[in-house]
Amino acid sequence: MSPHLLTRIKTRQLTLLTHLDRERSVLRASEAIGMSQPAASKLLRELEEYLGVTLFERHARGVVTTPYGEILVRHAHSVLAEILRAQEEVDALKQGRLHRVSMGSVMSPCTELVPLAISLLEQRHPQMVINVRMEFSQTLVGMLLSGQIDIAIGRILDPETAADLDFEPLAEEPHSLIARPQHPLTKQRKLSMDDLAAHTWILPPAESILRKRLEAMFLQRGLSLPGKIVETTSLPMTTSLLRNTDMLAALPEVVVRPFCDAGLLCILPMDLGVQMDSFGIITRRGHRLARGAADTLSALREAAATLYGKSAA
Repeated sequence: MSPHLLTRIKTRQLTLLTHLDRERSVLRASEAIGMSQPAASKLLRELEEYLGVTLFERHARGVVTTPYGEILVRHAHSVLAEILRAQEEVDALKQGRLHRVSMGSVMSPCTELVPLAISLLEQRHPQMVINVRMEFSQTLVGMLLSGQIDIAIGRILDPETAADLDFEPLAEEPHSLIARPQHPLTKQRKLSMDDLAAHTWILPPAESILRKRLEAMFLQRGLSLPGKIVETTSLPMTTSLLRNTDMLAALPEVVVRPFCDAGLLCILPMDLGVQMDSFGIITRRGHRLARGAADTLSALREAAATLYGKSAA
């Protein structure tokens, strides 16, 4: 690629790429960014000529991203997100406000690690605006690569994205069998997998790694999957259902510890054998963090040292 490409690519071309990826239509993409279809087609054609590759294949029903296009679209999302974040930082500084940072986390770190880090940041930077999202690891990595968040706490599950990321392992996340204290299974001295399969389970969506491992737990023992399932990613919904019904769920002990201490939930005496990979701090490799994000990373490492007895750095 020519080093002069950086001076030739236009922001509108990057914007067009992201809308083409979303709309799969040159007409709809051009309308979304307020230009004519011929003008949009010209911008795309110029970019493809600069790069010497085809970014989108044209079909009667629209356009389809080529492997080259997928690479450029991913980076286009990231570049545009960085430009937007830069504008937000400039506006904040003009208004006398301090930094803004966005991070995402899987469930367990949201219970202890992230709150402790935020507490440290609140003491040191009381005017900092902190946005926190709780999602699955795969979603978090996608948000990180596209520039929607600065830092993720989760797992890297896709080897194809590993080269673009730095991972600082923190801790494992064992899951326990959770129910309410009045659940019928609490009266049994010994539990079996057959007992578990007969009850309604609260499970995450099918695409989550935990769901796949829970299903494997039954299948490896020659059992059918639970016939009655409630799917949700909401922790408040899950704990409410557990407290008020005879449903079961597999959750990290740290997440439900306050409910267990209050006598609202309990951990059933059965080892599910469901072990999640270690979670850790994930950042974009080679990406320079803004000051607020760098301070947040330091706070997360300090909180990790307190909670897990080791530094993530």
